[in-house]
Amino acid sequence: MSKARLVITAVVLAHRPVPEVCADYDVSRSWVYELLARYRTEGEAAFTPHSRRPHTTPTATPAATVELILRLRRELTRAGHDAGAETIAWHLAHHHDTTVSTATIHRILRRNDAIEPQPNKRPRSSYIRFQADQPNECWQSDFTHYRLTRPDGSPGTGVEIITWLDDHSRYLLHCSAHRRITATIVVDTFRSAAARHGYPASTLTDNGMVYTVRLAGHGRSGGRNHLEHELAILGITQKNGQPGHPQTQGKVERFQQTLKKWLTAQPHQPATIGQLQALIDAFTDTYNHHRPHRSLPGQITPAAAYQARPKASPTPDARTRDSHDRIRTDKIDKTGAVTLRIAGQLRHIGIGRTHAGTCVKLLVHDLDVTIINATTGEILRELTIDPTRDYQPTGQTTSTTQKTKNA
Repeated sequence: MSKARLVITAVVLAHRPVPEVCADYDVSRSWVYELLARYRTEGEAAFTPHSRRPHTTPTATPAATVELILRLRRELTRAGHDAGAETIAWHLAHHHDTTVSTATIHRILRRNDAIEPQPNKRPRSSYIRFQADQPNECWQSDFTHYRLTRPDGSPGTGVEIITWLDDHSRYLLHCSAHRRITATIVVDTFRSAAARHGYPASTLTDNGMVYTVRLAGHGRSGGRNHLEHELAILGITQKNGQPGHPQTQGKVERFQQTLKKWLTAQPHQPATIGQLQALIDAFTDTYNHHRPHRSLPGQITPAAAYQARPKASPTPDARTRDSHDRIRTDKIDKTGAVTLRIAGQLRHIGIGRTHAGTCVKLLVHDLDVTIINATTGEILRELTIDPTRDYQPTGQTTSTTQKTKNA
């Protein structure tokens, strides 16, 4: 039997004094008198637990605001944009002149089953975060895959999307779709972004072969690839994340997730690279100029953050630039040439047919190459590689040409 029923029985049926009942059952007088009043009004229903919710809630969020929050949630989700509490609060403040705390918005969404329960995540305080102090201080780059859609709606050809993103402002500098990302495309897109926004002081990418060959492993390292050669000439510091650790390039990785979520939500999926690029261009404008970014102060747009501070620039001083030195062992082929990879391209260096079959050592310092006979130590040729051409001629005339001149 519940304590409430025992108290009522003692006071009403046994006619015991209230102070005595309070002492026996260790309850307050106010509770007993309140229980008696409820019993006389409700009868047996008085023993059923009542809700403690107040009869009125003057500070409750208006129903119209609740409906607006739920509508924004649906519209943003349908469009493929972020629809979290912080983003909804930004839209309320900037487009509807309404201020609602993110905690209140989250409660409204949860109360209306507009969000799915998420497993406990690693706390943000446990992450080591970094951010460049200036625009163009560091550019992040990566590429991701996306599948085109055939006219009948079935999955089509897979393509790749490359991104260049400013680390400080999250400003999208370049984003384009290609059949396959190659080292040449990486350099071309980098040059395209630099032509519009200036050169960065450094870059940050993963260790993919299109970005670097320094981490390619035994037997595959050696000459610089296209991007490494370009950055070395410009005095731009190149940084690469550790293998299997994409968190280092977290900003560009997160952007690719946002982009693909938006692309997937579009009602008309692209069937060609041209159609995909048109969607990417539309998203670029929205992302840079119209979409609030939760990681930026005040949730400003990336374009506003990119223009707010002076831009950093590279330091192309040749005295401080990192030089690339290496030694290669080779054998002169029957045409009288050896090969050397420079700026991601295999160059043919002419030495002379008279040296065919000779084992040589190539001493390489950036574009300066010295070729010596590995047996005698004789210098066979010294030259500076011309990166605009494949074959590096000896500059010597053939015997036939010489005889013609003498005649």
